[in-house]
Amino acid sequence: IGPPGVGKTHLAIGIGHKAVEAGYRVLFRNALDLVEELELAEMKGELKKKISQLAKHDLLIIDELGYLPMTRQARYNLFQLINSLYEYRSIILTTNKDFTCWGEFFHDDNVAVPIIDRIIHHSHIFMLGGESYRLKQKTAG
Repeated sequence: IGPPGVGKTHLAIGIGHKAVEAGYRVLFRNALDLVEELELAEMKGELKKKISQLAKHDLLIIDELGYLPMTRQARYNLFQLINSLYEYRSIILTTNKDFTCWGEFFHDDNVAVPIIDRIIHHSHIFMLGGESYRLKQKTAG
């Protein structure tokens, strides 16, 4: 969790690479792309199949969760995915939103609270701060 440009994605990818080197199956998805994949599968009546495919990975990295609002169906689909992976697979989420703001981008505390509950139950939360590396590079160059 942290503001844009502080290295959340970089850190998640690094952990993913180490997991692959250790023999784990890892999948990296931008949150928007993942939500669209789930919505398409749901429209085809294949949501359970898609979730089963995603659950074949030992680690799912979901990048940039909360940058854009989600439809009600997208929120439901994401909940179904996280609920299915909970207890059985590892998830890395990157977001610029503190948990207290998740009700805003989910537009529904009834969905946000159970997702947060499942995510934090067995988690290590890294709160990153500082200046954006991109802005530092821009002003230094």
